[in-house]
Amino acid sequence: MAQWDSVTGETPDWFRDAKFGMFFHWGPYSVPACQNEWYSRNMYAKGLAQNLYHEKTYGSLRDAGYKDFYGGLTGEKFDADEWADLMVRAGVRYAGPVSEHADNFSLWDSRVNPVNCVNYGPKKDITGLCAKAFRRRDIKFLATFHHQWLWGWFMSTDPDADVYDPANETYYWEALPLETNRYNPARRPDARFNEMWAAKVEEVVAKYQPDVVYFDSRAFIIDERYRFRVADYIHKNSRAIITYKQDDFPQGAGIRDIERGRFSDIKPFPWQTDDRLEAQVTWCIVQEPTYRGPAGLIAQLCDVVSKNGNLLLNAGPRVDGTFHPDAVRSLESVGAWLRVNGEAIYGTRPFDIFGEGPSAGADSNFDVDKINAQIKEGVESDPAEEQTYGCRDFRFTRKGNDVYAITFGWPDDRKISIRAFGRGGLLPELRAVTLLGDERPLEFSRGPEGLDIRLPPEKPCEYAVVLKLS
Repeated sequence: MAQWDSVTGETPDWFRDAKFGMFFHWGPYSVPACQNEWYSRNMYAKGLAQNLYHEKTYGSLRDAGYKDFYGGLTGEKFDADEWADLMVRAGVRYAGPVSEHADNFSLWDSRVNPVNCVNYGPKKDITGLCAKAFRRRDIKFLATFHHQWLWGWFMSTDPDADVYDPANETYYWEALPLETNRYNPARRPDARFNEMWAAKVEEVVAKYQPDVVYFDSRAFIIDERYRFRVADYIHKNSRAIITYKQDDFPQGAGIRDIERGRFSDIKPFPWQTDDRLEAQVTWCIVQEPTYRGPAGLIAQLCDVVSKNGNLLLNAGPRVDGTFHPDAVRSLESVGAWLRVNGEAIYGTRPFDIFGEGPSAGADSNFDVDKINAQIKEGVESDPAEEQTYGCRDFRFTRKGNDVYAITFGWPDDRKISIRAFGRGGLLPELRAVTLLGDERPLEFSRGPEGLDIRLPPEKPCEYAVVLKLS
């Protein structure tokens, strides 16, 4: 029986201080750049949009399979130092490429899996190069694993598809019953698959010593003995922490990640949400990409941090290894905001309450029902809308004796009122109020109804502004 108590521990301070991370979906699915990163699966599902696109563009599934995209992932302009420099400009504190998605293409120099980025595509050790470049800039290194999804991933409704040719088993794994491509299949992974799953994680941990090992959903299908084996290996052979989704690992064995989600209130435990920079319903580059703007990204980061969480943001590079200019602009704008206001984000802890205002937000998560809907339709059927915030919305953080009140608008009359900090409220003493980016003391008064603050004529930065309450 697995002794999960032996792999539990406190979340390290560095992770709680970091607040903002990034990862990068980059693989052969980036070559067609059609609709989303599930192309490798959906191209084999007769009648789905990606299947119709594939057969029209590339030919039949017998003659043009997913393996034929490997060479298109050229990476000729990939530069790990440029990726690392972008992370610095964006204010990111931990980052890494997707180690392996569901498609059996390993983005590291692997002896376990011959289908990797050194033997195919870029012919470079992407993980190794990123690990070195990021660490040179004091960015913690992240490895993410999605390969439990490989069980049944390529099984096709077209009996002539190349995935059923025994000669292609190296690329797609062995042929399995079609029902194994469900989220919760009746036929669970066998010992050979479980061994492969564990060996890949252990190889990356041994070779690159990541600081965070992230597991995507569906890890529960892996036999508990192998999940524990991997957790125990990480615990004994590295300083890495685990993040996991749903209930795939026991509480305490890692940090809970809620995909594209939020909590409505502060949680007593550190947590993480992973979300997309992409405005479309995709985690990889697509043919005409659009990206979220900095205002929404900054508001999301502030909301997550106020509730004891971290934001892990995704951006998908192009096949040549560069990022779209619009993605770069959004990230650099977030970084510019953090250079002024990072004091209210990095190294903080939640205040007594997360904030106040009309945009509290309900609990949300990319849960099992949404996963099953995506399996059926090929894309997210009900993508969440971005939360909007205004000048009456506040998010609070704390560091030492200072409390930070982040607001998301600039009222025309330059008057701000915070109910929670009125006389007799949550702040027993208040010596001074300033704006980050403008150290001049602000006029304020406290009554039973709230703390009233007079803002200066000009904002110190774009997007959200931060009041420092000393």
